[in-house]
Amino acid sequence: MRFLPAWRSAWLSLSLVLCLALSGLMADPAHAGEAAPLAANPEQEARMMAIASELRCLVCQNQTIADSHAGLAIDLRQQIREQLQQGKNEQQIRDYMTARYGNFILYRPPVENNTLLLWFGPGLLAVGGLGFLWWNLRRRARMAPDAFDPDTPDAPDTPDQA
Repeated sequence: MRFLPAWRSAWLSLSLVLCLALSGLMADPAHAGEAAPLAANPEQEARMMAIASELRCLVCQNQTIADSHAGLAIDLRQQIREQLQQGKNEQQIRDYMTARYGNFILYRPPVENNTLLLWFGPGLLAVGGLGFLWWNLRRRARMAPDAFDPDTPDAPDTPDQA
């Protein structure tokens, strides 16, 4: 095994230490975020979370405002806190959010003309699929048994078989 001269070994060690130090300086330092302000009243905080759990995050769209960590969701939770402090009830807060952001913010939108497909579409698709399955099975039951014989294999495609 070949060993490096002392000066070269020291140079490599120094280079390694400098590279590690530079990479440590270049790394983005972690910044602690400010804690979300909580209501002074735990009961009011529980009411806020109950309302927020019924509203959709407009950024994430698959999470509630209560579950989301998006900036908009944090702002909306703060708006709910402020409205609860003003004495508004849950329905008034939902009405305010719906007026501002539309029915999309509600996880359970009302049954209206423009949401009929949302409410009844899955049921209609299931009934249609079951109807098609029933029709297809009845049609196959009326077919002759020889319609279900396995296919015969194709003849080989060799040109010089005569």
